[in-house]
Amino acid sequence: MLRALTSALRLPGPWRPLRTRGCASHGATGDPEIQVRALTGGDQGITEILMNRPSARNALGNVLVSQLLEALAQLQEDQQVRVLLFRSGVKGVFCAGADLKEREQMSEAEVGIFVQRLRGLMNEIAAFPAPTIAAMDGFALGGGLELALACDLRVAASSAVMGLIETTRGLLPGAGGTQRLPRCLGVALAKELIFTGRRLSGAQAQALGLVNHAVSQNEEGNAAYHRALELAQEILPQAPIAVRLGKVAIDRGMENIPTQDRLEGMAAFREKRPPRFVGK
Repeated sequence: MLRALTSALRLPGPWRPLRTRGCASHGATGDPEIQVRALTGGDQGITEILMNRPSARNALGNVLVSQLLEALAQLQEDQQVRVLLFRSGVKGVFCAGADLKEREQMSEAEVGIFVQRLRGLMNEIAAFPAPTIAAMDGFALGGGLELALACDLRVAASSAVMGLIETTRGLLPGAGGTQRLPRCLGVALAKELIFTGRRLSGAQAQALGLVNHAVSQNEEGNAAYHRALELAQEILPQAPIAVRLGKVAIDRGMENIPTQDRLEGMAAFREKRPPRFVGK
């Protein structure tokens, strides 16, 4: 069943809407808010997810989150996906963050559930087996920047605007930004940016190391996408399994894994005794 869904999702050629089975708390599917395509020819192996919710500047509402989760579930088992690229179909915007207008209509319990789903989405992006790239051609605020931070690589137009601005609205970054931003920039700088809610241009973000590349915007408004595509093309010729395992090794190495031996080593240090490691 998953193979059939994936095949339907990734037919070569033009953009296609994702076929959902019913999203959102209201139970209505509505118009598709993402489109997916697998590139062909020399770009075969690159798959793109296009966020296309112009009425809300790609704000992360229930439907958009549901469709992104479904797309990731369908694509993650597909070995043909060598690089996954996130881009926007709305000029001047990557993602404006969580849909606060939609959130205002939710009960307290519904807000809690939605935040958990949003956090789950970012974790799914971060855990995607192939390299992921965010092409930020415009505003990436709050949850929009958290989505980009969940990707392995980030490319921005120099004129793009990004920031974890939640504190300016009486909120906190709730979808992983408080963890991923410090790992990207260091604790002190991440705290400064979150405490102040400061917005950065793409050029400033590159200087800090928040994005891998910043490029001058073009008339079409998709310069970051073209640079991200070039970056994906550099990855394509490399050994697929080695790239995927390299991602696993880096990601796991950055985490403090609470193995029994690690806990024993810390306890032995505190108690000033030799550690008794058991290989677990």
